[in-house]
Amino acid sequence: MFRRISKGGRLGEDALTAEAVALVVKADAERAGLRPEEFGGHSLRSGFLTSGADAGASAFKLMEVSRHKSFDALRGYVRRAELLKDHAGETFL
Repeated sequence: MFRRISKGGRLGEDALTAEAVALVVKADAERAGLRPEEFGGHSLRSGFLTSGADAGASAFKLMEVSRHKSFDALRGYVRRAELLKDHAGETFL
């Protein structure tokens, strides 16, 4: 999915390594004023699945993209997205 791009804008043939993706994510997090040590390549996957679950995407569609083999593996991402939905205390004033 992620390939090298030269400074001249030429798209390379080889995929970026996991380490290179992590460095790009960390650099972008820092530019956004966030703590880069809290982010990595997995942040892209985690963010996609959490956002998808929050938007109501089908678990089957999420698993198709993420290539998870079981609902148990996907459940952690979905649980984070639903932590405050239908919370028992949401009607408290």
